[in-house]
Amino acid sequence: MIYFDAAATTFQKPRTVKDTVRAAMDSMSSPGRGNYPTAALAAKTLFQCRMELGELFGVENPEQVVFTSSATHGLNIAIRSLVRPGGRVVVSGYEHNAVTRVLHAMEGLTIYVVNTPLFDAPAMVRGFEELVTPDTDAVICTHVSNVFGYLLPVEEIAGVCRRSRVPLILDASQSAGCIPIDQRTLGAAFIAMPGHKGLYGPQGTGVLLCGEEGEPLLYGGTGSSSQDQQMPGFLPDRMEAGTHNVPGIAGLLAGLRFVRTTGLAAIRHHGTRLKDQLLTALEGEERYQVFGSRDAALQTGVLSLVPRDGDPETLCEYLSAKGIALRGGLHCAPYAHRTAGTLDTGTARFSVSAFNRPDEVERLIEALKKYK
Repeated sequence: MIYFDAAATTFQKPRTVKDTVRAAMDSMSSPGRGNYPTAALAAKTLFQCRMELGELFGVENPEQVVFTSSATHGLNIAIRSLVRPGGRVVVSGYEHNAVTRVLHAMEGLTIYVVNTPLFDAPAMVRGFEELVTPDTDAVICTHVSNVFGYLLPVEEIAGVCRRSRVPLILDASQSAGCIPIDQRTLGAAFIAMPGHKGLYGPQGTGVLLCGEEGEPLLYGGTGSSSQDQQMPGFLPDRMEAGTHNVPGIAGLLAGLRFVRTTGLAAIRHHGTRLKDQLLTALEGEERYQVFGSRDAALQTGVLSLVPRDGDPETLCEYLSAKGIALRGGLHCAPYAHRTAGTLDTGTARFSVSAFNRPDEVERLIEALKKYK
């Protein structure tokens, strides 16, 4: 199978990730729950992963790195820590349901949406400047649209937040591992990311970078302050109730090291080059509406397209029969489709990882040109 659905999860993992997960199953138990060797090795592995995540993402202390089960888990913590029922939030028009469903579940909340055209960064910044006011509970913004690969101007949006003294929650689900992120520079209150996408870790892993203490979403044992019936008042324990996914975090550490060794710039360049290869090939194909930009500062290795005389999901079924995996539909992001005008149809989404090759893109191009 040729796999072009890395925006959902990176299916091809480095060999070290798989080997490390298996080794952890044989050598690690629960960290913080004992003084014996298997618990000590688990604790050492988790701390090392926090350290290296902190180094990559500009976090001052490793304790500010909280392990979650997914970016969705982290976003729930972040949003419920800062946003109160009856409050006011500002979001981009490209948010995932991991953000919007949390907000819509909160009573009496006023949600302001910055709806601007694709790849128009100045309009996006102006929209946030107009809507962000000092009484805003939080600004919530995706770094990269999971549907269109649109790289939002988060540095400028973060500046708007700082000037208004409004906390920023960044969804880095599509940027972590290919675009530089520095928590200290952005001054973000929280940055959430999955482990299983651009960090090449296993499913069931995620990370929340905490610029603020926040409120726990889950309550339970942490292996610390066990005499108290309140959650510990310090990070990361405050946010990490229950037993850790130790094999998953060990695999995440291996994936993180793959990313750091390969280099963010190289990974991003590779993805952009493959996206441009497909974009160039489809320029003369009138049967497809393609949502792409050649400006590398505006789009990553994600490209959406819609057949003008057909359905994106039917197109993806056709490609699947030829051994090519793309995702069709709304991609859990109706806000993005509403903003781009594709809510009625959805799109077929092409997204790549460091393991895809130009010859695989050529196979996709051939298949798309033969589609009727």
